[in-house]
Amino acid sequence: MNVTPAVWLITIAITIAFFVYEFFVHVRKPHEPSIAESARWSVFYISLALLFGVGIGFTSGWNFGGEYFAGYVTEKALSIDNLFVFLIIMSGFAVPKAYQQKVLMIGIIIALVLRGAFIAVGATLIENVSWIFYIFGALLLVLAWRQAFGNHESDPANGRLVKFARRILPITDDYHRDRISVKIDGKRFFTPMLLTIVAIGVVDIVFAVDSIPAIYGLTEEAYIVFSANAFALMGLRQLFFLIGGLLERLVYLAQGLAVILGFIGVKLVLHALHVNELPFVNGGQNVLWAPEIPIWFSLLFIGATIAVATIASLRKTRNSEPAAAVETGAREDA
Repeated sequence: MNVTPAVWLITIAITIAFFVYEFFVHVRKPHEPSIAESARWSVFYISLALLFGVGIGFTSGWNFGGEYFAGYVTEKALSIDNLFVFLIIMSGFAVPKAYQQKVLMIGIIIALVLRGAFIAVGATLIENVSWIFYIFGALLLVLAWRQAFGNHESDPANGRLVKFARRILPITDDYHRDRISVKIDGKRFFTPMLLTIVAIGVVDIVFAVDSIPAIYGLTEEAYIVFSANAFALMGLRQLFFLIGGLLERLVYLAQGLAVILGFIGVKLVLHALHVNELPFVNGGQNVLWAPEIPIWFSLLFIGATIAVATIASLRKTRNSEPAAAVETGAREDA
């Protein structure tokens, strides 16, 4: 895939322009978006992402188009998992609804910057170190295990970095609109908004470690990696308000993402074997029997896994609601 520096600059400039527009038109004035507003913009950004993928297919070939779509779907699923953690953080810090847009926008921008840095590092490693695929594959398999069986009950609002910030910085107990700092009696204080942003920044680092090796398991094209990540993050703020209640019902999302990360981890290890240059593996020769999983199968597998996890989650929570209501009613009668 031949991407000129001009195309890179135009893509980055348009991405920045979208986020600047988002901030000044939607986020600058604190308010809680309506369902209709969130739905319109969510549809717009998802449609834009799909059209971009079709454009890649027509201009560069459908193999690259398939890689983009597989990467976009994977990154979107990981971003929704990211939203769930954002929800926990904002609940832990009791961020007022009207100010949550600003927190989300800052968190998304931090995520884009971090992922951009990770993309650049990953592209350099892949170009110069062929055995990095072994590392990426092993990392994803470990992350898949932690995603499936790890403890997801920890509270990011009480993380070590947040506790450290509370010790060394003067923090007010209350929010002062959406400001990060405020002067009280001539002294500068920081508000809980700063702690919320710190917690979200830490979470963004963790998710960048997840997402970048995952998408490099689907494509080696840095341009596709960047554009898929950018489109996955665009509209994420609106999606948060659109499916806020639904997030808590996606009880099997973590397991579904674990399956996807595990699948991509295996795919990376097989690819590493196929291009092997390590002297202690097969005498430094390519392991020709190692199959290369085609992109169409990856796209189908990822889409099916997300669909199964979503449907199973909704069925699980739908069936548990009546039981919970009966139990609540019984306690009230007692």
